[in-house]
Amino acid sequence: MSLSRKRKAFLFLIFEMQMSTKSPIGVFDSGYGGLTVLKEIVKALPSYDYIYLGDNARAPYGTRSFDTVYEYTLQCVKHLFDMGCPLVILACNTASAKALRNIQQKDLPVIGPDKRVLGVIRPTTEIVGKYSKSGHVGVLGTNGTVSSESYPIEIKKFYPDMIVQQEACPMWVPIVENHEFESDGADYYIRKNIDNLLAKDNKIDAIILGCTHYPLLIHKIREHLPDNITLLSQGEIVANSLTDYLQRHSEIQNKLSKGNSVEFFTTDSPENFDKAGSLFFGKEVRSKHLGL
Repeated sequence: MSLSRKRKAFLFLIFEMQMSTKSPIGVFDSGYGGLTVLKEIVKALPSYDYIYLGDNARAPYGTRSFDTVYEYTLQCVKHLFDMGCPLVILACNTASAKALRNIQQKDLPVIGPDKRVLGVIRPTTEIVGKYSKSGHVGVLGTNGTVSSESYPIEIKKFYPDMIVQQEACPMWVPIVENHEFESDGADYYIRKNIDNLLAKDNKIDAIILGCTHYPLLIHKIREHLPDNITLLSQGEIVANSLTDYLQRHSEIQNKLSKGNSVEFFTTDSPENFDKAGSLFFGKEVRSKHLGL
């Protein structure tokens, strides 16, 4: 073997050794929305390493069946495990609603008994009662999240007497992903869905944004909301919940590496992901392609 080839082999070995010691927090979403959650997690916990995986090639998940969402989500979780992640956050409401329970109860004991997978629904439902004086709350989400009934079910565990109304907003994600934030169409559909929700219960005083795309519409949503209604966005809530979780679970925290790094992967075009992803993440994103 020539000297240059030996040197390359040596450098590659060093790279592999470095990668093997990295144990990042994995953050998964069907597309871009989870970047709004990752943004807040990195802000709250900047010292850790992170890997973000967006399954853009198969997005959106919101209209897919429970079985399909479960299959896709499990594939991506396994990939993040293979990339060294001992902890994975499903930063996707649809995946959290349709796949999380199965993965936690059925798959983890087999594929990763020492690993953990967490979702974004439970942290929000745990604290919603702090923001509602009337005991009447609303949920705005995708078809998949709303039809799963995950929010009403989880909220009832913490607040048995709370009244929960939901409204599916199938046009909101396309509005965001097509950058139609300021269009007349955005105003029309946002106003329509909010009016539909409030028509179901005029005592609602807190609304959960049950999709990680929706924070990009938050100024428009507030324009069409009465002033007395509190709007709950998940990014900061999930970040605070994760901070608390790691403080309580040293067995997981001690496995995580701290190198202040963030890596991005997409199952579709990195060029397209970087362009849209930077909008969601709030700063430049440079991704790599991951084939499933």
